[in-house]
Amino acid sequence: MMDTNKTTATILPPKQHFEILDGLRGIAALTVVTFHFMEWAYGDDGRNFIGHGFLAVDFFFCLSGFVIGYAYDNRMAKMGTFQFFIARIIRLQPLVIAGSVLGLLAFLFDPFGGHPELYSTGKIILTFFCSILLIPLPAMEDRGFNLFSFNAPAWSLFWEYIANIVYGFVLYRVNRVFLLLLTIIAAVAISFVAYRAGNLLGGWSGPTFWEGCARISYSFLAGLLIYRYNWIIKNKLGFFSLAVLLFLTFIMPFPKWSWFSELLVVLFYFPLLVALGAGATLTPALKKLCVFSGNISYPLYMTHYAVLWMFGNYYTSHKPGAMQLALIIIPSLILLVGFAYLVMVIYDIPVRKYLSGKNKERLARQQAGGI
Repeated sequence: MMDTNKTTATILPPKQHFEILDGLRGIAALTVVTFHFMEWAYGDDGRNFIGHGFLAVDFFFCLSGFVIGYAYDNRMAKMGTFQFFIARIIRLQPLVIAGSVLGLLAFLFDPFGGHPELYSTGKIILTFFCSILLIPLPAMEDRGFNLFSFNAPAWSLFWEYIANIVYGFVLYRVNRVFLLLLTIIAAVAISFVAYRAGNLLGGWSGPTFWEGCARISYSFLAGLLIYRYNWIIKNKLGFFSLAVLLFLTFIMPFPKWSWFSELLVVLFYFPLLVALGAGATLTPALKKLCVFSGNISYPLYMTHYAVLWMFGNYYTSHKPGAMQLALIIIPSLILLVGFAYLVMVIYDIPVRKYLSGKNKERLARQQAGGI
């Protein structure tokens, strides 16, 4: 008779969300998009008012570790590793594919450049399939040897998948003391990376590949550690106060030892914000805002860079002034949020609902066959 314990987890009611953390995730996603615009306009991050916006990815990683632990630690024994992977693929992969398709279209039909003629059809097809399968291929020199040339932000999703795989096979089984030891080792690794590179910006390209490993390793483990040790700090700060505290890290200046201030933010400040966000009280009036912010964060993150490549080519060829940039970037941010919402409603939610339904049907058949 088949053991049905591992096939019943998806029938369990979903856990309650931390709405303030959802809201902060949305703030971080919007920050990344803004940073990418300003990165093109100001190659020197020291002149960029949001020059530390790239640290939002480390906040994502820390938040992910906490949320994965909260959502799955007590379910994995019944759910099983395979079903956990299916759940994560259903959650993440549809937008990985959407971002890759949008990136390919932008590459082929960019009115301001893109130079698809420089690449053979075979190389373009290979790059596209590597993108939708999250296989790193830093092969396009004119795109900075991005791991994923058609959707640059997908580098962090690659490492998110790696962290999920390690969690599914190892981390959910280890005790708190061993997890703490792993986190300390990861802290040493990311400290070395920050010192050697002079910043924590790496991970997105072929030459900085292993820097991404250090970034996800520490922050994901730190988030998981917060959940395991229940380091949730009850407070009355509220969403707006925490949003300001988060945003301040993205606009902090670049001192001589900037790598050290970035390291302190990642090692201590972001875990503190996650602990505070999990323990803060949300006023009912802000619940819809935080839920929307959390829902839109992943679609926005995964669909915006197709436009950024076109913006970059426009900026390079036309050199717009400061006023023109403002008139381009501000409306673009609003339109990208609206577009991400449409992608979420028209594509992502229906696809995930369909795949989840098919998965439940498969589980039901397995349970029926095991009786």
